[in-house]
Amino acid sequence: MRLKTKLSLGIGFLFVVILVFGTLSIISFMRLRNDSAHVLKNNHETLMYCNNILKALDETKTNPQAYAIIDSNITKQEANITEPGEKEATVLLRKSFEELRLHPDDSSNYPEVRQSLQVINLLNQQAIMRKSKAAEETAETATTWLTIIFSILALIAFTLAVNFPSVISRPIRALAEGITAIAQKNYQKRIHLEQHDEFGELANAFNSMAQKLDDYESSNLAKIKFEKSRIETIINQMKDGIIGFDEGNNVLFINAVAEGLLGIREKDIVGRYAADIAVKNDLMRTLLQDGQSKKELKIYADNKESYFSKDVFEVKNEAQVIGQVIVLRNITPFHELNEAKTNFIATVSHELKTPLSSIKMSARLLTDNRVGVLNNEQHELIQSITDDADRLLKITGELLNMSQVETGNIQLRMQPASVESMIEKAVQATLLQAQQKYISIKTSIAAGIPEINADVEKTSWVLINFLTNAIKYSPESAGILITAVQQNGVVEVTVKDQGRGIDEKYLSRIFDRYFKVPGTHERTGTGLGLAISKEFIEAQGGRIWVNSKLNEGSEFGFALKVAQG
Repeated sequence: MRLKTKLSLGIGFLFVVILVFGTLSIISFMRLRNDSAHVLKNNHETLMYCNNILKALDETKTNPQAYAIIDSNITKQEANITEPGEKEATVLLRKSFEELRLHPDDSSNYPEVRQSLQVINLLNQQAIMRKSKAAEETAETATTWLTIIFSILALIAFTLAVNFPSVISRPIRALAEGITAIAQKNYQKRIHLEQHDEFGELANAFNSMAQKLDDYESSNLAKIKFEKSRIETIINQMKDGIIGFDEGNNVLFINAVAEGLLGIREKDIVGRYAADIAVKNDLMRTLLQDGQSKKELKIYADNKESYFSKDVFEVKNEAQVIGQVIVLRNITPFHELNEAKTNFIATVSHELKTPLSSIKMSARLLTDNRVGVLNNEQHELIQSITDDADRLLKITGELLNMSQVETGNIQLRMQPASVESMIEKAVQATLLQAQQKYISIKTSIAAGIPEINADVEKTSWVLINFLTNAIKYSPESAGILITAVQQNGVVEVTVKDQGRGIDEKYLSRIFDRYFKVPGTHERTGTGLGLAISKEFIEAQGGRIWVNSKLNEGSEFGFALKVAQG
């Protein structure tokens, strides 16, 4: 039987119970009402007419209307005859009353009238008793049948209420248990329902699904184990340290390199919660605390201090994160090469400064008329030599600063410094360059601006670098604005030009080493100036930024803390 049919029968039965019980109740109450009406109406009216006649009969001597009242009530009684023998008594009553009305002084008619009234009263009283008894019997019969029917229907409804829910709940409970077993990868679970309805069909479909899952699991288990062994072999052969975690941050695997770095064997930590391991392992704690950070880690490995970069990869299954993998790449060889490069650049740059200074000195001496008079071509050649020497000195200076930054040997002389004097110094240093392009440099310094805690030389170098770039990329006859304001315990200094601006996609890389904005056709710079500026400002505990839009100019700025009084 279909589930829909079962539900329809159950609900239909309840409807029939309500309909039958209600119909019987209505019929019984209607019968009682009809019996009561018969008892109260006709017979009661007859008794009332008789009482009125007896009362008026006693008042014939004193009430002139007494005969009229008697006549009226006898007339009503004649129209209300309902019982056997009542008609004869009523006719006799009419005859006796007419004789009394013709001979009012003849008292022999009074007994006849009263006797007729008594007969009528008796007949109607007996009828009332008979009908009242019939109504009681009807009520008792209705009560008996309603009680019997109610008991039967209540018993059936109770049986249905107790048993019918199990028809629904039992298969649902079985299906829930089966689904829970499948969720726990118990693919041998089956549901047995001897029902030929929707639940039976659902159980058959579930068993079919479980069978296919069981077959799939069995057929792929060996292949999965083989692939797992192959992947573990590949991971263990890699030179990078690899640690895998599941979605609950429990350790799934580590390779041999990661074992050496952590100082823990794989079998001792697989399946354990990573945070519990981090309590007793500093490296694991560092890896978990840094999150997605890619900063370099210094770890003692291979009997020396080594450097590792950390990459974190999320493992996803259809956009759901089911774990992550941490890869520790050994970048020690690159560090060693970078250190050698930095030392080489520092040495070469330092050695170049002396001959370059000599070249500049010699070029200056050649322009002295005491040495000899030069023609125009010779002046141009000497000027070219001077310009090239200045450019090389600037490059060597930037390379020396960069090597200082890379080695972490930035020497700072922090002291209270006047922002106004540093701005004035930077303007004077770049004034000639600005005048050559007819560029005006304006300053806007807030009144009463306090001193800042800074390295004067390096901060001035940053400001000069900002101004030099602003002049270089501004059109002729443009303007440059330098502002200085105090906000929230820091002094912000900005340099705004009217150049072509920088595309938004390049702003995040503008402070990277050797980066040049594509399309500027700038060949004389090294691409280190802004990178060095960033290192100098951040080394002093400040921050540096750039705001720019194409065709709207650029604004470079830095902020340093106010000097404590």
